[in-house]
Amino acid sequence: MSARRISYFEAAARMRLSGMVDADSFSEFCPPQMRQTSPHLARLDAPLAFDDGVIVGRAKLAGHAVLIAAQEGRFNGGAVGEVHGAKIRGLLDKALTEMPAAVLLLVDSGGVRLHEANAGLIAISEIMRAVLRVQAAGIPVFALVGGSCGAFGGMGIVTRLCAEVVMSEQGRLSLSGPEVIETVKGVEEFDSRDRALVWRITGGKLRRALGEATRLVDDLIPAFRTTTAELIERYQTQPLAPTSLDDLLDAQARLAARSDRFANARDGREIWQTGFADASRVSELTVDEFNLQLGEAA
Repeated sequence: MSARRISYFEAAARMRLSGMVDADSFSEFCPPQMRQTSPHLARLDAPLAFDDGVIVGRAKLAGHAVLIAAQEGRFNGGAVGEVHGAKIRGLLDKALTEMPAAVLLLVDSGGVRLHEANAGLIAISEIMRAVLRVQAAGIPVFALVGGSCGAFGGMGIVTRLCAEVVMSEQGRLSLSGPEVIETVKGVEEFDSRDRALVWRITGGKLRRALGEATRLVDDLIPAFRTTTAELIERYQTQPLAPTSLDDLLDAQARLAARSDRFANARDGREIWQTGFADASRVSELTVDEFNLQLGEAA
């Protein structure tokens, strides 16, 4: 199979990153040979990764300077620990001095590591603040979600703070993962082994329909690259503007109305039936068209 046809969902983090950026343009910060591993995992005799499960660095995408982080879902489910989180936070801090066209977060994470929960939670809060600082400086942060672990827990929150959320239908986005819900509420509430149910509730197509993802793309690395390049071009001509209080209040009102409208929906299919006459057009709709359809159906 051609490398250009490799599934984004199935690819490792370094393959995703390599396929996203211009050839020979990536320069890694804190590479594996520096051996920056988690001290907490070491004390527990748990497996280590020399990049602690995340790759960070600078590159170019369609000629534009970007900073990029790619989480490796195959290591501890992409979970965030102290070193892992510090690398992402440091990348975002670097954006304030380098002023790239965008910061790209290739999110593939189940949340925070239980092995180092307090350190991981602190790291998530630092990443959240850093995302907001970077975007306040006019630099858009894009979250790309299509990996096998999705974007859950703390990284689910980080994803929703980003200016753009690009997802494939195979991607997943939520606060609590299916296994967590099942553990706390029981299998009757959520059967995490029901893959169709998991994707109907947390998958990219539904997240796009609800306006939580801004773009829906095919499960191919070039599809993510093309859409990201288009977004960077758009922000070059329409720079990221500070969010006003009125904008935030309007967004909160829309979320409250959406929550009320779908309060009794227990499955993505019920949302489709209530909100969209033609679900096949979801990937084509603009944000304004989404809001219009949801408003008309309310």
